[in-house]
Amino acid sequence: MAGRINDDDVRAVRDAVPIDAVVSEYLQLRNAGGGNLKGLCPFHDEKSPSFHVSPSKGLFYCFGCQEGGDTVDFVMKVDHLSFAETIERLASQAGITLRYEQGSATPGRQQGDRTRYVEAHKAAARFYAEQLDGPEAEIGRRFLAERGFDQAAAQHFGVGYSPAGWDHLVRYLRGRGFTDKELIVSGLAQESRRNPIDRFRGRLMWPIRDISGEVVGFGARKLRDDDNGPKYLNTPETPIYKKSQVLYGIDLAKKDIAKSGRAVVVEGYTDVMACHLAGVTTAIATCGTAFGGDHVKILRRLLMDNSRARVIFTFDGDAAGQRAALRAFEDDQKFAAQTSIAVSPGGMDPCDLRLDQGDEAVAKLIETSTPLFEFALRSVVGDHEVGTPEGQAAALEQAAPIVAQIKDPAIRHGYAVALAGMLGILDTQFVVHRVATLARRARERGAAPGRRGADGRPRTAAPGRPSAPATAPAPAGPRGPALHLRSPAHRVERELLKLALQRPDLVSPAFDAYGVDEFTAPPYAAVRRAIEDAGGAAAADRDYLARVRDAAPDDTVRAMVTELAVEPLHTRRDPDEAYAGVQLVGVRLAAVNQRIAEVHGTLHRLGRNADPQQLAAVQNELWVLEQYGQSLRERGAAAL
Repeated sequence: MAGRINDDDVRAVRDAVPIDAVVSEYLQLRNAGGGNLKGLCPFHDEKSPSFHVSPSKGLFYCFGCQEGGDTVDFVMKVDHLSFAETIERLASQAGITLRYEQGSATPGRQQGDRTRYVEAHKAAARFYAEQLDGPEAEIGRRFLAERGFDQAAAQHFGVGYSPAGWDHLVRYLRGRGFTDKELIVSGLAQESRRNPIDRFRGRLMWPIRDISGEVVGFGARKLRDDDNGPKYLNTPETPIYKKSQVLYGIDLAKKDIAKSGRAVVVEGYTDVMACHLAGVTTAIATCGTAFGGDHVKILRRLLMDNSRARVIFTFDGDAAGQRAALRAFEDDQKFAAQTSIAVSPGGMDPCDLRLDQGDEAVAKLIETSTPLFEFALRSVVGDHEVGTPEGQAAALEQAAPIVAQIKDPAIRHGYAVALAGMLGILDTQFVVHRVATLARRARERGAAPGRRGADGRPRTAAPGRPSAPATAPAPAGPRGPALHLRSPAHRVERELLKLALQRPDLVSPAFDAYGVDEFTAPPYAAVRRAIEDAGGAAAADRDYLARVRDAAPDDTVRAMVTELAVEPLHTRRDPDEAYAGVQLVGVRLAAVNQRIAEVHGTLHRLGRNADPQQLAAVQNELWVLEQYGQSLRERGAAAL
């Protein structure tokens, strides 16, 4: 069992790794004002950024799905790690040596499982890279050279070689403390009759890294004719490798993708290498699977759904390549970016094109791409003899649903007109009307107009079975009490708590004198109590927010604390004592008015026959409250 990580080391890790630096490894952030940053949430699908990061407080919060927390929480959630695994990863990045209660340094057996698998892959990548220099790997070096890649290129991409023997890697990793079970579960080895053997043998190796740069798998290319395996062999699905959730080259391309607003999707590892070496440093590739929804999510977070951004797909010019392009078309509507297809005239992939015509040809291929809608229409229309009325009608039936899927009405109209031209139909309005009808029917059904199969053809429902509408998953409901916490009735309470968490210097010591009962919304009362239990606003220091979050009685209150600590204040200028005073007075005055109403109710219940002393006491309380309320209205914060 893993030993508990020393608390001081955990604190040092939290302090050493800025949250904005960590989050920006996964998504593009832009200025949100007030010192905060925002981007597209990695935990749910959204079109406009509601995910906020506060570097000064070390917290993030999504106002769309209510996920929030600090740097450790973010990494745990986004990479599905345990607390210990997260601390170990961040400590490794920060160069901090962790101490454990059961011993010093970080014994191998005490590390989290995922961390162990990642460390094994890191060691394996080093091993394979070293083997590429050996005599046995001459065939691999020749393969690279024939494709225009020298030793520097191999080193840049971490390309290596797996020896042809049965257990070279297994013995190497055993010597570094990894167990047979770890090697098998992580996909580096496979079981045999006696002992585990290397999964990859006698192949050229490409390390596959996740968006944070960790090696999570490998792609292995066949080199010899006597190798009876597939041409490319990838790591199987493991706890750290999901092929539908990784993009080869994303670790190298992410910064340029975010900076340039352009991503180039190619088909293979050598194509990524060729593009990068030709100056197209935004190239990425899928790993043994079609480009799908999870890949879209990765790119959307980097592109920020900018309508000026571009996603360019490159495919072989043959029939299979065109089918792949049409499959990519199905995901186009998930992007706000402009999506294009680049197919070289000779049908060459970027690697062959670079080898044949040089770097400039690769760059030109990308720059002269065709809009995806146009490519899809021309591919469908090209399958029909549009010189005859029958051919025109058949092509229109298949192409019109494609145009009808376009969400932007202006773009949809433009492509409808273009489709009429492609078909040779002189009555343009007939085609425009047909497309508009399909789009309207789709909106009424709440479904995509003309869903297609993998061949790009319209997909029809089975006989007797209606087409199922394409519905998005229902968003998660609010996790807190069903209160309208942003209504005017609670807005001042919310603003005061935000100040107490974000700018405690402006509201203390007055805030600490406020009772929990002065906050009428139960979640806000719970936050007020957490602040009190953490020592109050007057005791705020560098660990203040962490103490308040730790003092929260449950995850709901903890999430509310995070939300209030990140949410911008409702002031266009920097908050000052005057602004804070308005909020302090607002909450106190509301509490006074509520108490006055309660006292009026007590007087009504006592009636005229009440005990004189009791009646006088209640009337005196009412007089004091009314005088205090009047003073608050006239003097403001000076009356507190």
